Order: sequence, then C-alpha cells, then structure tokens
Amino acid sequence: MEVIRSLEEIPRELEGAFVTIGNFDGVHRGHRAIFRRLIEEARPVGAPVLVITFEPHPKSVLRADRRPFYLITTPEEKIREIAATGVDALLMIPFNLDFAALSAEAFVRDVLWKRLRIRKLFIGHDYRFGRGKEGNEAFLTRWGRTLGFAVEALGAVSESGDVISSTRIRNAIFDGDVRAARHLLGRPYNVVGRVVHGHRRGTGLGFPTANVRPEKELLPARGVYAAIAKMDGRSMKSVLNIGYNPTFGDAELSVEVFILDFRGDLYGEALEILFIDRLRPEMKFDGPEALVTQIRADVAKAESILANYMEKPDEGP
Repeated sequence: MEVIRSLEEIPRELEGAFVTIGNFDGVHRGHRAIFRRLIEEARPVGAPVLVITFEPHPKSVLRADRRPFYLITTPEEKIREIAATGVDALLMIPFNLDFAALSAEAFVRDVLWKRLRIRKLFIGHDYRFGRGKEGNEAFLTRWGRTLGFAVEALGAVSESGDVISSTRIRNAIFDGDVRAARHLLGRPYNVVGRVVHGHRRGTGLGFPTANVRPEKELLPARGVYAAIAKMDGRSMKSVLNIGYNPTFGDAELSVEVFILDFRGDLYGEALEILFIDRLRPEMKFDGPEALVTQIRADVAKAESILANYMEKPDEGP
C-alpha cells in the first residue's frame, strides 16, 4: 500500500480511483466492511482503491482548548491496519485550522475532482465533511452528477442492535469492557510502552511485574486484566493491573504486567500489550497475604481465558 502524506504528492496513477473518506480511528469492523466493498467493486473494472483520512484527527485540532480527545489507534497503527485490508493507497491529508475552514464544495471540486478525478465515492451512513459539516450524502450526490462520479452511502454495521463506531469502542475501553472492544474492533485493543523501574513489590510477593509506561493516553478502567504481552515476536500470557495500588497507598497510576512462565530482565524493553478480558475491578486488601491469595486466583482465571483465546482468537473480518 502506498502512503501519501500531502495533496501535492498524489500520483497520476490514482486518477479514476474508487475512494472512501473518514477518520477511521480504530480501523474497526465497520470500517473494514467499507474497504471490502471498495475492493469488490474496483477490482473487476481495474480501478485503484484509495482511502482518504486526516492527520492529526480533526477532533484533536478542533477541540484543542477543551478536554483531550483520546485515540484508539496511533497513526502508525492506522496505516498498518488499513494496509492489511488490501487497499492500494492511503492519503493522509494534513489537518489544521486552515483546512478545517475549507468548504465542502471546495474539497469536492479541488481535491476529489481536480486532483483525483475519482470514479466512485463510498461514504459511511452518517458521514459529513467540510466547513460546518455542510457536506453530506445529498450534497455529494448532487456534485457527483455535475462532475461525473458516482456516490454510494453504505449502511451501518451493527452489533447487538447498536452501530459499531469508534465512539462506542472508546467508551467500552474507558469502562474496562475490553472484551466488547475486542469484538467490535475485530482484534484486541493494544498499547505499547517501555518497561521502567517500579517499586519491585511484585518480586517480593512472588509475582514479579514489569512496569509499563504506555505511549497511548487511552487506557482501560482501573482493574485487573487477562492480557497478551508481545516482545520480539513472542506472545506471552499475562495478568495486567491498571491502578493506584490502594493496598500500598500509591498516588500515581501504574500499569503493571505479570508475564506468566517468564523470567528475565525486561527493563528498557518495548512491550505490546493486548487486552483480552477484564478479570475484576481494582480492590484494596487488608495486607500482602490477602493480595497474594487474590493474585493466585487472578492468574488461574487468566490462564483459562487466555488458553481459550489463543486456541481460537475471535479476530473478525
């Protein structure tokens, strides 16, 4: 897949492309359904398949003075997941306040038509774009008739009666429902981080943990999770804790992972953590002995969950 990072770099080979536009945070099952539809229609007629997105995410620019906006995927993860779908090219348009002021008409005329001469545009069921979100399906259809490209709005992909959306997945992660997030994404939610020095309490308790400093700000709710830790191509069963360690009165949030059946020095290593299921919320114990008893129960429960997961991952289309 070719990655294009500015409008000036668009190659002539992409003229006449079948195109979709969106933020695609998470590259979830609903997004991938759109990409599959593009490919199914474009391949028989020999047209290239182009995905257009924006970097950074528009909400991170337009909401800069308000509360932070947390993303499911980093730009690198978005590129990787979109590439895996088999599309030909990804255009990552730099998004800033000047671009945000561009009218929907100017975007269609100057980008989709003058630069790309698109053949067909596929949009999500509720997609809107342009200054003040003035562009919608009716607007695009009208301009498509004028300029000569087709427009198709695709229906929403639903799960349990609700639309699969990036917002729904973010909320599931915030709530600690990583199992639901995993199902909606079609893969586990992940974070990557370096192992840093901690208090080494886990070693004293018989469960040595690696303290991970995640790169992402979007973390599941405080609690204990069954997880997979990935390093150097290895996938290792793990129990992960996110919290303030109330038993010991810590004031700083920590992410600690106990890797089952692993002994070694991880300091400075980069770990990728895949969240598989939540075991329990954060709890305060009367002392170390009660905590150790609970950790043993957590490990046993995680072993069962992870064995089932690794035997049959539920990664969706």
